[in-house]
Amino acid sequence: MWNNNKKVTRTFTSHHTQNCFAIISTISGWKKVKTGKTDGVTNVFATLSTAHANNRTVDVYIANNVIEQVVMK
Repeated sequence: MWNNNKKVTRTFTSHHTQNCFAIISTISGWKKVKTGKTDGVTNVFATLSTAHANNRTVDVYIANNVIEQVVMK
């Protein structure tokens, strides 16, 4: 499901492979970035972090409680 015009309020990653999370405004709890493709995880997390750092909004696609796609506005 697409969630449009949302703010990224927090991001988190650790040294573990593909372990990236974000909190998106008005969406409950931490959402993990979908794993499976290293470049995909990195690109989605970089977009979320950039949006957070620059106070930009995003459209974020969340399926099965996992962030699959993100578009920064």
